[in-house]
Amino acid sequence: MILNIKTNSRTDMVDITHKIAKAVDESGINRGLVHIYSMHTTAAITINENADPDVKKDIANALDKLIPWEDNYYHTEGNSAAHLKTSLIGTSEIIPIENNKLILGTWQGIFLCEFDGPRNRKVYITFLQS
Repeated sequence: MILNIKTNSRTDMVDITHKIAKAVDESGINRGLVHIYSMHTTAAITINENADPDVKKDIANALDKLIPWEDNYYHTEGNSAAHLKTSLIGTSEIIPIENNKLILGTWQGIFLCEFDGPRNRKVYITFLQS
């Protein structure tokens, strides 16, 4: 299954938890795993707090300090920082499913992390039933 996600800025964290939960529900899988994969080299997938929007700002600010947009990069497209940030965060997450529901902590949400937007992104979802 492929989800299409629109991002709105150069750096964006889009909460896709509800879309993933809906996909799990529609899958009919009672117990298993869901694998969420970004099909891009400049967009990542992560799990983090989705209650306070300042967490997303803190993550973006910390990544900008760690990996600045302007540096002595060899890649000439102007998005080297986006590639590095994606490699650091990672392109996928695996989440358990129990009773046809995602097993997430109280404050956890699933995010598509955009580092080279705004763009239309594809997130590939696969299921493993146990």
